[in-house]
Amino acid sequence: MEPRARAGKNVGKMNFGHTELAQLLYGHGDVRAPLNDTVRVLDEILTEFIQGVSFEATRAAQHAGRQKVKFEDFEFAMRRNPYYMGKIQEMFEKKKEIEAARKGFNIEDQLMKDADKQEKAAEKDKEKVGGGSKRGRKSMSQMQIGEEDLEDGDDDLEMELDGGRR
Repeated sequence: MEPRARAGKNVGKMNFGHTELAQLLYGHGDVRAPLNDTVRVLDEILTEFIQGVSFEATRAAQHAGRQKVKFEDFEFAMRRNPYYMGKIQEMFEKKKEIEAARKGFNIEDQLMKDADKQEKAAEKDKEKVGGGSKRGRKSMSQMQIGEEDLEDGDDDLEMELDGGRR
């Protein structure tokens, strides 16, 4: 079925939102509040363009013996316009980069969760073995570490003052 044959179905209806098209026009140099007729005409042009490209992509998929339309079908439909082809390829490359970055974040998040679970399990094991309260052991171990650090520092300082003699 030709795109023009299906175009009568949406005559008089807006397929895109008025504010979206107004922002698109403003972004390309029009006034902030464009005329309603301008927005309506842009809506018709965009609708016809999308229908035409989709029709060509569908025809390419049918010719290849598929019912579903793939990215390659849209590439084939846009083959005559290198500007559109470049934009489409750039968009899909960015999409792949974003998916790869999200996958990397998911792996890092999972590693952090696993490390937290291991730390909690280790703390529970220590509590079972020690039998005391957490706070008492923690403050005691921190005090011991602090004293050891001071003792080592004092020894080093004494060695420097004595000239390395003991």
